[in-house]
Amino acid sequence: MAGLATAGVLATVDAQKAAAQAASDSVLRTVLDRGKLIVGTGSTNAPWHFENDAGELVGMDITMGRILAKGLFDDATKVEFVMQDPAQRIPNVTTNKVDITIQFMTMTAQRSQLINFSRPYYVEGVALLTLPTAENKTFDKLLAGGSATRISILQNVDAESSVHYALPQAQVLQIDTQANVLQALESKRADAAAVDLSTVRWLASRNPDKYFDAGKSWYSMLYGAALRQGDLDWLTFVNQTFTIAMFGHESALYDAAFKDYFGQEPPARHPGFPVI
Repeated sequence: MAGLATAGVLATVDAQKAAAQAASDSVLRTVLDRGKLIVGTGSTNAPWHFENDAGELVGMDITMGRILAKGLFDDATKVEFVMQDPAQRIPNVTTNKVDITIQFMTMTAQRSQLINFSRPYYVEGVALLTLPTAENKTFDKLLAGGSATRISILQNVDAESSVHYALPQAQVLQIDTQANVLQALESKRADAAAVDLSTVRWLASRNPDKYFDAGKSWYSMLYGAALRQGDLDWLTFVNQTFTIAMFGHESALYDAAFKDYFGQEPPARHPGFPVI
């Protein structure tokens, strides 16, 4: 009861009082005084950020922005999304053109020298997309196929090693665009396409008659939001808000997006010892 009573008292703290407690140069104070959050993101990469049939900007990255707005103002609509090229994800944060970048950004030590990352909000990986009608649609069948198995993948310096990590004997078809990687699968020039795990889950859940999740993923990569360095108040707020949305009592927005964009129920949270 004491805990619940305390929660009731804390809920009365308004945005003005919260802003007064933040450092004078913190983005947290700037955002609260402004009355809206400005998020840098994209609009062409489902399931992360894209326009739906109604022309609305949606996706997992967009949901994370709305989660922050809900935490700031108790209103998930108080957010402005600024469309930016992936090359602008860091510059727009460091020059204060946006308050935060949420744009399927892989966390790396090199990038962390330029910006702060929030806690991860998704663990990406490489996965295998196959055809639901194919005899060798599962990972075990692809592996058993040995050197006869053909895998399409976007051309890059690590393409061969990436595929061979999971399928040591497979033929690797390096292809110029992601669309053509999928086209190679659809035309049966490839037995599977090696693409992002999120892409596999998005396509397989939305088009089960066309695509199948082969059931294998590897190479974990963390997605985090990018923030300006040297602002502990803002970083702490973002991290705590994401943690509450992913593991705490305010998980409705995150859970709905996870199910919608990845076709899966998020893992159940069990009170007790934290698994965060």
